[in-house]
Amino acid sequence: MPHPTSRWLHVWAPVCTLAALLLLVAACSPDQYPQTTLRPRADFAKESDAIFRTTVLWATIVFVLVEGALLLAIWKFRERPGAAEPVQVHGNTTLEIVWTIIPAFILAMIAVPTVRTIFKTATRPGPDALQVEVIGHQWWWEFRYPQLGITTASELKVPVGRTVNLEMTTVDVVHSFWLPQFAGKRDVFPNRYSNLWFKAEATGNFPAQCVEFCGIQHGRMAYRIVAVEGGEFDAWAAGFNNPPPDFSADSSAEGSLRRQGQQLFTQKGCIGCHSMYPALPLPGPNLHHVGSRSHVAAGTLVNSDENLGRWIRDPQGWKQGVLMPNLGLTDDEVRALVAYLRANQ
Repeated sequence: MPHPTSRWLHVWAPVCTLAALLLLVAACSPDQYPQTTLRPRADFAKESDAIFRTTVLWATIVFVLVEGALLLAIWKFRERPGAAEPVQVHGNTTLEIVWTIIPAFILAMIAVPTVRTIFKTATRPGPDALQVEVIGHQWWWEFRYPQLGITTASELKVPVGRTVNLEMTTVDVVHSFWLPQFAGKRDVFPNRYSNLWFKAEATGNFPAQCVEFCGIQHGRMAYRIVAVEGGEFDAWAAGFNNPPPDFSADSSAEGSLRRQGQQLFTQKGCIGCHSMYPALPLPGPNLHHVGSRSHVAAGTLVNSDENLGRWIRDPQGWKQGVLMPNLGLTDDEVRALVAYLRANQ
């Protein structure tokens, strides 16, 4: 009579194995990981994804064939009483040729599209591309649109359906610019320029960040890629360099709070590092239109009154070593600065 444990294994082992496989497949769902590369949103990313899938396909074929041959050999040539010794094939010229040609063919099927994609993605787009200068800082990203006269930070806004050409460098240490769903990675170096391009094919707000250890807070050197329709992008670009709102004639309590925040922005020395309008070459991010950004603190905090106040009140507590000092503001002063900055949309 079978042992109870054997009966349990016979019934439940397949069920447990199937459940484990289902959990593994579910864990690999790209919807669970916003920085996944398995859901390409641009032409560059699709080229890279095609190479990845081609490699996985051939690797799977090799695994199945090799493991299948191994299992077949183990079963067919297992030791049995009275069985003759298997025929030895060492030195068989035909077999040697076959298993030399097969790997060469597989490598060629991977190498040819890989090299073609490398050359394709290394070319520079034409003059119709949107030019963006990307500058890495410890620990935030600066974006300049020389064709549009725009300087912003922490959000790379791009139009869907138009190629964007990125010219990247850094003012301090080595950084690595990564667009998970749009393109690959590019290391950026001081006094050198790296190039990367892509054409967004889907709208949305997508996370990205630096993937080079560039200091103690490199994990919080994030940014957002905001892909919008062409008309919306043109409207944003046309209105970006408009002066910020004037609160001098606003007699409401909110207007008074914003005027107080505007005064604090100057009195506390914020204006020495951050320009508002027009954009100036200052060491800190340009804060013009900061109120319309989805995130603050280099893309790591959702742009809400609470989070913006948290960042203003204690930047060193959130990002140790950042150049922005703790200003020792009162709660009322923090509220005033938040009101002023959030109104700048």
